Amino acid sequence: MSECDQNAIVLFSGGQDSTVCLVWALNHFAKVETIGFTYGQRHGVELDCRVRVLKELRRLMPVLTERLGEDHVSDISALGALSDTALTREKEIELSETGLPTTFVPARNLVFLTLSAAWAWRRGANILVGGMCETDFSGYPDCRRATLDAQAEALSLGLDTPMKIETPLMAVDKAQTWQMAFDLGGADFVDMIVEQTHTCYLGQRDQRHDWGYGCGTCPACLLRKSGWEIWQGQGNS
Repeated sequence: MSECDQNAIVLFSGGQDSTVCLVWALNHFAKVETIGFTYGQRHGVELDCRVRVLKELRRLMPVLTERLGEDHVSDISALGALSDTALTREKEIELSETGLPTTFVPARNLVFLTLSAAWAWRRGANILVGGMCETDFSGYPDCRRATLDAQAEALSLGLDTPMKIETPLMAVDKAQTWQMAFDLGGADFVDMIVEQTHTCYLGQRDQRHDWGYGCGTCPACLLRKSGWEIWQGQGNS
């Protein structure tokens, strides 16, 4: 079966990375559905943003989004209850004694991928698409290519069907992610990412920057800001 005949499930948070991955998937697969998760995250505003992003994508790319199917949101509050992290608790974002940042939610991506694979199996899809990246990341071990390859193997064995995890951003930095957005949808798509997506760990949308909304100081904002400035410095607009 060729790539263009396959169906995919995109792990879609409403952030910059997953939005770029969604449009990438729409260019590569016959049918694409989206899945998001609510787990008690402090930046729960992303759940509202993802609805607006999907609406705007249908407006901006009506032909391409003919391939876009249902959107699903799964409540996995137990993950937040188990996680004592800066993404699920009012605590400082800093390096912990383990050497990992306090924004690390243990097993988050593994849980996301397992539930997405279960949904994919039900929907007749065997491709999972996620925005994991080991170039611009905070050291999260569940973002590494080796972790995802092992997860894909485990899912394929456990479901008794091939399950592939695609990560279009795995080897690119944030500046290259902005460029990928431009290549996929031009200036209008970039503008939509700036206005509608959400990445800030603190969930702040009361400050508008050139690169989007956010506190401007958390690790997610700093990565997005830095990537934007590098990309703009390369003569893009």
